[in-house]
Amino acid sequence: MSIQWYPGHMEKARRQVTEELKRVDMVIELADARVPLSSRNPMLDSLLQNKPRLLVLTKSDMADQHVTDQWLQYFKDEGTEAVALNALQNKGAKPIIEKSKKVTAPIFEKMKRKGIRPRAIRAMIIGIPNVGKSTVINRLVGKNTAKTGDKPGITKSQQWLKVGRDMELLDTPGILWPKFENQLVGYRLAATGAIKDDLLDFEDIAMFTVRLLKSRYPSALKERYNLEQFPEENRELFEQIGQKRGLLQSGGNIDEEKCAEIILRDVRGQKLGRISFETPEDWYNLDEDENIPVK
Repeated sequence: MSIQWYPGHMEKARRQVTEELKRVDMVIELADARVPLSSRNPMLDSLLQNKPRLLVLTKSDMADQHVTDQWLQYFKDEGTEAVALNALQNKGAKPIIEKSKKVTAPIFEKMKRKGIRPRAIRAMIIGIPNVGKSTVINRLVGKNTAKTGDKPGITKSQQWLKVGRDMELLDTPGILWPKFENQLVGYRLAATGAIKDDLLDFEDIAMFTVRLLKSRYPSALKERYNLEQFPEENRELFEQIGQKRGLLQSGGNIDEEKCAEIILRDVRGQKLGRISFETPEDWYNLDEDENIPVK
């Protein structure tokens, strides 16, 4: 299955981002801690160029903590300022301000030398759909200013927001890119809910998710669906889950669509605990054919 989604309003948003960059000191880029590289828009490197940037890994409460620690080390090693944020528990907002001051320090030192009075940091906040941007903004601002939701595409326009005396935020709509060069990226984003569900083949995405869980989180998979042993074939495992959930139709076949929906809902709802869909090692050994399941 080829996963693509690039509606017209995203092209408009891309143009807006390009136009507004000259008005900001830095960019706060949000990525999903469960898929830190898959959820980073590769278009941003060319759009942002040398603009100071802070990477914030959102939804860290949903990701495997051990894997998140690996990612923070990975970004540190490549010279990228990064911080993990548990937005729902209001943890990590202070480090965003502190690291923003760090990455913009050269700009304000230059302004000081020129005799320009200090002012708040002007930052653009950007990320793909459903990365948790509105929730992060609300925690930074301290009130429910931005709309929040579990569906991609909540923010459709730009707006400036004040973060105390330290920062002014320019909110932007989430932007996906025109084509996933590696379809594994699309599968990971689809599994986490970054792409609208009505554009997906649920069964394909669920099969991909089952394979990942079987390989990396077998205990959680067994416990959630009361499984004793895994069959060798992933297709059989998928059907076992459907049987355990009582999704049998007339003729003894399972309701595949309903089974797929339950699996994805359980994963996104943390019914199987904290799960990461990629590790730094995955990107060192990326092999699309080995990771995307077939029916």
